[in-house]
Amino acid sequence: MEKNKSMNGLYLPVFIIFAWWALSSLGLTNEYIMPSPEKVVKTSSNLISSGMLQKHLLVSLARVLVGFVVAFAAAFPLAVFCGLSSKFEEFFKPTLEFIRHVPPMALIPMLILWFGIGEVSKLSIIFLATFFPIYLNTLSGIREADVKLIQVGEVFGFSRSKIFFWIILPQAIPSILVGMQIGLGYSWRALIGAELIAASSGIGYMIIDAEQLSRPDIIIIGIMAIGIAGYAIDALFMEATRRITRWSGGEQHHGESDDKKCS
Repeated sequence: MEKNKSMNGLYLPVFIIFAWWALSSLGLTNEYIMPSPEKVVKTSSNLISSGMLQKHLLVSLARVLVGFVVAFAAAFPLAVFCGLSSKFEEFFKPTLEFIRHVPPMALIPMLILWFGIGEVSKLSIIFLATFFPIYLNTLSGIREADVKLIQVGEVFGFSRSKIFFWIILPQAIPSILVGMQIGLGYSWRALIGAELIAASSGIGYMIIDAEQLSRPDIIIIGIMAIGIAGYAIDALFMEATRRITRWSGGEQHHGESDDKKCS
């Protein structure tokens, strides 16, 4: 049954590729704007054999990974403290709400002035795009912990740290994982913007460079590389979360049906 569901998801991509090939073969597309599938396949083969595609992809993966880890390291503890203490949250909430409503792309000029055109500027864009999904979902998970279970822990004389690690955190894990999954997706979306900042490597740079050289075939390859890599990482993350949450009493399809804050 699962195999059939996976196969069903392939019908639309196959149809789109077939329609693309048919329109191209009939001469109904402008080769300058939309190259044929054959040309894209040939170009991708050349990029892979030369190692160029792998080089740019690895650079982008490293940026996403570092930006995501830094964002999680900042967002998770802050969300925990804000979730456990309303006074602590009151102190940070106005500032965070202000920053949350400023698109990371709008900060690019200031980031260049502050950090130059090096890696810090690019990682800052990924950090800002990733921080709030993790923060908001973790905060939501901490707040929605069952009060009755916490009261039971207090009756049994649990310390505050024990109540957190034994009662609150296990209940918040699904929300935290949803936030991490959404944040990971947002980090990929921010990647192109981050690599617009005078980058000399990365998938975003490859796409921008191809645009300047009028090479739509390379642009398509770059877009497909981002999509495939993002899909693969998301699938790996879903599998990891399924294994992590299995011990807590059941599976949950994180990021598919949960009604959580995304940004």
